[in-house]
Amino acid sequence: MTIKEAQTLVDEWIGTTGVRYFSELTNTALLMEEVGEVARIMARTYGDQSFKKSDEDVNLADEMADVLFVLICLANQTGTDLTAALEANLQKKRIRDKDRHINNPKLRR
Repeated sequence: MTIKEAQTLVDEWIGTTGVRYFSELTNTALLMEEVGEVARIMARTYGDQSFKKSDEDVNLADEMADVLFVLICLANQTGTDLTAALEANLQKKRIRDKDRHINNPKLRR
């Protein structure tokens, strides 16, 4: 699935099952909540925190998909073409970071 197809699929789902988009402000808050859920899983899986009993059914991929879903909702609501935005962002990084990371001694193996 392409990003464009994902944006269309989410828009169709919102129009049929979701009834309508939540407000942009609500979706921004939901995005922060979903990112927090990913952060909690990462801290417990790869960091120093231990899992709680209530964390037994965590699914990193599902939580990441929740982040992507809400981000796509916000893109659709604001008229943002995520494919074009990502391509432009990567081009910016190609120019800005052309030598930055390769010359970073912290990244040498």
